[in-house]
This record gives sequence, structure tokens and C-alpha cells, in this order.
Amino acid sequence: MEITSEIFQIGGSGFTSSEDAAIYLINFNGHAAIVDAGCGHHMDILEKNMRLCNVQPKQIETLLITHCHFDHTGGAAALQEKFNCSIVAHSQDAEFLEKGDDTVTAASWYGERIQLFRVDRKLVGSHEEIRLGDRKITAIHIPGHSPGSVAYVTESDGMKVVFAQDVHGSLDPSLLSNRKDYLASLEKLISIKADLLCEGHYGIYRGKRDVEQFIRSFLM
Repeated sequence: MEITSEIFQIGGSGFTSSEDAAIYLINFNGHAAIVDAGCGHHMDILEKNMRLCNVQPKQIETLLITHCHFDHTGGAAALQEKFNCSIVAHSQDAEFLEKGDDTVTAASWYGERIQLFRVDRKLVGSHEEIRLGDRKITAIHIPGHSPGSVAYVTESDGMKVVFAQDVHGSLDPSLLSNRKDYLASLEKLISIKADLLCEGHYGIYRGKRDVEQFIRSFLM
């Protein structure tokens, strides 16, 4: 599904597996990145969808992880091996991925085990810049849903686009969720004033007003 001329949805319910969170593809002049990896059950369909967007496997440079939960990271090891791409995640979530913590990653919720993989770049700051070709993607730490949840912000077709999975939560002690941090992170997301929100389970929101209304609905 084309979102902008450079951004597409290639995975998630209705695209790959019903258990997958949304998987997005960014293509900046042949330099490509994938945002999140789903559970990893239908890598063949994911690759087919990627090719339908005129992106070849050798163009995938980076996998951007929004947070450590299994429906976003279960396929990360397979993507890393298949595409030889680097993986970016926040350091506060990376530790649970690299040691295979099935509780904090929620793999146990799915009756699965998280497959170990290396995180090549561990984000540590509140804001960090990632380069994709000659373009910029800003990683913003938005803890709460998980300790190391991250939103990725970029520009495309004259719009400010934010990939912020999962704005809606949920919050659970086993996932090390923190409600105070979560609410503060929602306010931070609103302050971005994005024109387009790519969410993990609720789809695409267009226009500053609709993006803000969606995020603000979880502050109530």
C-alpha cells in the first residue's frame, strides 16, 4: 500500500500474518529501510510485497525497530540474515532482544521464542539522527509501552511523517511498561505535529488534526 511516493506498508494484518504489527518500507532514492519486522511467519510474502514497491533485497540497508515486542521483532533475525541489513533499536530494549527474554519481548504471549539477533546500533539519547542515503530520519525515545520504545520521524512528499508503534499501549508489568512515561511520551508525540502517522495496529492517520486527535484519545 502506497502511503507517500517513498513510503509503503508491506506487512501486517491483511498484508502478511494477522499476528504481525504493521511493517513499513522507506525508499529514499534507492536507499531503503524497513520499519519493524512482524512475527517472522511470512518472510516470502513480505519480500514479494517489497519487490512490488520496486525495492530489491540488496537495497535494504537498515531495519528500524520501534520496540522489542515480538509482533514487531520476531522476524528481525530472519531479515538480518536474508538482507544483510543493520538493525537499529534503543539500548533499553536491545538488551532483551539480544539475550532472548521471552517475557519482556512478549514472545510468550504468542507461544513463541524470540530468535536472537545482534542490534548493530543501540540508540541511547532522547533524539538521534539516522542517515538513509542523503536523507535524515530522527529517532525519538518515547518510553512507556516498553522501556526503549522509539518513534522515527522523517519528511516525505513535503509532509512530516512519524512511525510510532504502538501509540495505543498496552501497558503491562511483565513488559516493564510505565504509565507515567507513557503519558509523557504521548505529549511528546503530539508536540511533533506530524502530518502523517504510521501506527502499529490502527493504520495510517493523515492531517495534523487527525494525528493529534488519535494520539490524544489515549490521554483520556
